[in-house]
Amino acid sequence: MQTHRKKRLEVIIEAPLMRRVLEQYEKMGVSGYSVLPVIAGSGHDGSWSAEGQIGEAGHMVAIVCIVDPARLDQVLEAAYKVVSRQIGFIAVSDVEVVRSERF
Repeated sequence: MQTHRKKRLEVIIEAPLMRRVLEQYEKMGVSGYSVLPVIAGSGHDGSWSAEGQIGEAGHMVAIVCIVDPARLDQVLEAAYKVVSRQIGFIAVSDVEVVRSERF
């Protein structure tokens, strides 16, 4: 089966900021994404957990999308506008997909 090279962009950010990232994606014409809960982790300031927290303020989400490599810089810059001054990070990786037209 033939596969096609794409870029996977993962944005880990505080849940209340999710809408801002998604608004940027919509402006850029990103055709799809998935949002996943992040329940615990460890980073620059040590370990953390969403367990026992009330509301979304301390919760984190992972926003995952796959884009064509030609569009990566544009989409990455839009996401970075939101993440640059917040808690979180962005990761980019190479992936291969079966249905290239969807990305």
